[in-house]
Amino acid sequence: MFTIEHDFDATVITLVDEGSTHLQEDVTVQGFEDCVTVQQYDARRDEVLTITLSLAQVRELAASLDLPEGVYRMKTSVKAG
Repeated sequence: MFTIEHDFDATVITLVDEGSTHLQEDVTVQGFEDCVTVQQYDARRDEVLTITLSLAQVRELAASLDLPEGVYRMKTSVKAG
């Protein structure tokens, strides 16, 4: 299950682990103008851990989901100007 909320400065997606065993804490993905953060509560440390991805990293992550094993580089588009 997941939820999507649109806040003033971010789109927030929360992923809820509904499996039967070894449930993980919810994952919150926040999309900002210049980056995306991924957060999850770590009970062992009693704190929320945050990973920040640049928009380029998010594009590469999205592209990688449907690719076979290997090493890839995204083509950059050149703007005429």
